[in-house]
Amino acid sequence: MRKYVLVFVISTLAAAQSSAPTPSTTETPQLRDSRSHDAAKQNSESSAKSNELIIPSGTKVPVALKEAISTKSTHEGDAVYAQTTFPVAINERILIPAGTYVQGRIVRIQRGGHIKGRAQVLMHFTTLIYPSGYTVMLPGSIENAPGGEKTTVKDQEGTIQQDSQTGQKVGTAASSAGTGAIIGGLSNGVKGGLIGAGVGGAVGTAIGMLSRGNDVRLPEGTTLEMLIQRDVVLDSSRVSAH
Repeated sequence: MRKYVLVFVISTLAAAQSSAPTPSTTETPQLRDSRSHDAAKQNSESSAKSNELIIPSGTKVPVALKEAISTKSTHEGDAVYAQTTFPVAINERILIPAGTYVQGRIVRIQRGGHIKGRAQVLMHFTTLIYPSGYTVMLPGSIENAPGGEKTTVKDQEGTIQQDSQTGQKVGTAASSAGTGAIIGGLSNGVKGGLIGAGVGGAVGTAIGMLSRGNDVRLPEGTTLEMLIQRDVVLDSSRVSAH
């Protein structure tokens, strides 16, 4: 009896297996095209990533002005033209060759005041133009202005500011007072000298009030340090050191 039951179970299992649907080994044209498209897309993305180079945020780039900038003659919105003076290399690869053009614009400009307020200029860099003609957009600011005469970079925006003239104006008033004292003393003795000193000091102060503070002057060739403010993605096939 057990033998018959065992044979029956085996037969039943065999019949169930033979009746189960077998998976199709053929693909529809639509499925095959979809898979081919996905594979091509993945290969393309992988190839694109392998060709990418990145200039990291915080990279400092030395540049020299190709045209002069002055708070006396330059206006807001004017273009800024510069050129890199030394190659920038990261991980043994030159990312910005020397001689790469840099373009930007004047964002804010302010002349020195008569009494207070120093001359200031703020510029932002916007474009790198490689020797090959490859153009890259970027956000760049001034980190330092080593070539600027009697100027400092006063904030994180990169504003270039003329140094204070307080000592210079005080010297003008003192010099004028001394000259007045000499002239007054020669003409009217001690009393005249005191009066002359007061008049001379007033004249010196008036001269200081009527004259503007010194302008920021950045002649052609002035060296600046540009700061890259965010990561910039490059196409390695278009970046050349020559």
